[in-house]
Amino acid sequence: MPSPRRSSEPDMDTGWASATEIAAAVTAGRVSATAVVEDALARITARDPVLNSFTDVLAERARARAAEVDAGKTKGPLAGVPFAVKNLFDVKGLPTRAGSKINRELGASAHDQPLIERLEAAGAVLVGALNMGEYAYDFTGENVHDGNAHNPHDATRMTGGSSSGSGGAVAGGLVPLSLGSDTNGSIRVPSSFCGLFGLKPTYGRLTRARSFPFVASLDHLGPLARSTRDLALAYDAMQGPDAEDPVCADRPVEPVMPALTRGVDGLRIAVASGYFRKGAFPEACVAIDRVAAALRANTEIEIPEAARARAAAYVITASEGASLHLDRLRARAGDFDPAVRDRLIAGAMIPAPMVTAAQKFRRWYRTEVLKLFEKVDAILAPATPCTAPAIGQQTFVLDGVELPVRPNIGIYTQPISFIGLPVVAVPMVPMPPMPIAIQVIAAPWREDVALRIAYALEQAGVCAAPRPAL
Repeated sequence: MPSPRRSSEPDMDTGWASATEIAAAVTAGRVSATAVVEDALARITARDPVLNSFTDVLAERARARAAEVDAGKTKGPLAGVPFAVKNLFDVKGLPTRAGSKINRELGASAHDQPLIERLEAAGAVLVGALNMGEYAYDFTGENVHDGNAHNPHDATRMTGGSSSGSGGAVAGGLVPLSLGSDTNGSIRVPSSFCGLFGLKPTYGRLTRARSFPFVASLDHLGPLARSTRDLALAYDAMQGPDAEDPVCADRPVEPVMPALTRGVDGLRIAVASGYFRKGAFPEACVAIDRVAAALRANTEIEIPEAARARAAAYVITASEGASLHLDRLRARAGDFDPAVRDRLIAGAMIPAPMVTAAQKFRRWYRTEVLKLFEKVDAILAPATPCTAPAIGQQTFVLDGVELPVRPNIGIYTQPISFIGLPVVAVPMVPMPPMPIAIQVIAAPWREDVALRIAYALEQAGVCAAPRPAL
C-alpha cells in the first residue's frame, strides 16, 4: 500500500491547523484526508496518556472514512477534518457511556447520533469518543470511572466539565473540532478553562436525538473549536429539523457563514452588570473590560433576577435529573460517583411545589430577558468567575465568601442556558498564566449575531485560542 500523501506545504502542522485550513488543503489536494487522520491518531497516542481526553479511539473507522474522502466519495466544507464527540453521543458500535460505570454495560449503539452523521456528510472524520463528567452532572472534568481530564495548559488543573474531554482534546491539539453538551454551562466552562471558542445554540436548534439526556428541558448540543470560523462551519453543517427530537425546531437551515465577516457596525452591544460582576475574580473582570473596550460597548444592562434564575435552574436540574435516574439509583447506587449520586438523591427529594414554582419563575424570567433584546442585540458576560482551579480543589472564595468549587463554577452560565439563549464563548488573549473566556449572548435564533461579534474580536486580535506549551 502506498504511503499517505503528505502536504506539499512543509509548514502546515495539521495538529494546530484549523478545521477550515485542513478542509481547504484536502479539497485542493495539498494533503490527503488519510494523512491528516494518521497525524491525529499519532497525536492521540502520544499526548492523551497525559490529557485523558479520549475514552474510545476509532482508528479503523477513521481510516476507512478518510479513504472514502480521498476517493472522492465524500466532499464538503469539512473534508478530512478529524473530530471527536463527548461519550453521551451515540456512536455506532460503542455503548453510550455518558461518563458512567453503569452505561458501559449497555449494548453497542446501532446508529450514530444525527449530528455525527451531518458532520460526516460534510466530509469530517470521527476519530473517537471523549471523557466527561458522570451523566453530565459536573462542572470540573473529574471522573471516578475513567479518570480526570487534564488541562493542556497546566495538567494539574481542571478542564472544566462536563464536556471535559471535548475541551482537552481541542485545546491539546488532538483534533481541531469536538462536540459537547451544555445543560448549565458544559460547553462554555471547558471553553473558558481551556481557551477555546464554544457555541451553545438556541434551545431546540440542533437535534439531540440519540444522545443520552441529563435534563431534557435544558440540554443543548454544540461544537468547540479553536476559531470562530470553525464553529460556524460546523454549526452550519449540523443545522436542520429532526422529527426524532421532539423539541428540535422545525426551522430551515439558516447559514451563519455568509454573515460572519460583516463586522459589528450597527450592532447594539451591552455589558451585563450587577449579578454578573459580583463574585468575579480580577481576571474575569479584566476580560470583560477588554472586550467591552474593543467593541466600544459603553452600555451596561441589568439582567433581572439572575440569582433567582440560577437557583431555579438548580431546582429543575436536580429534580429532572433525579427522575431520569431513579431506577439506577434504586438498583445500583454503589456504582455511581458518590458526589453525583448524592446530588441526584437530594434532587429526588425536592418538593413538587418547589419545582412548580421554579418552572413558573422560568416562564416569567424568559419574558423579562427577551424584553432586553428589544434594546440590544447582544450582551457580554463572564463565562466563568475564574481561571481553571486545581484538580481536586474543593473551595474558592467568591465575593469574600468561601464556597465549594463544583457547584459554583457555573454561576454566570446557568442563568443563560436556563432560558435557552444562544451563546458563543470567546477566549481572551493574552491572559497568562491560564485562559479565560467571556460569553457573547444573543436573542433566540440569532447565533449569527454572536458569531459575528466573536469573529470581529478574533480579527482584532483581542480574542484567540492560545496554544499550550505541551
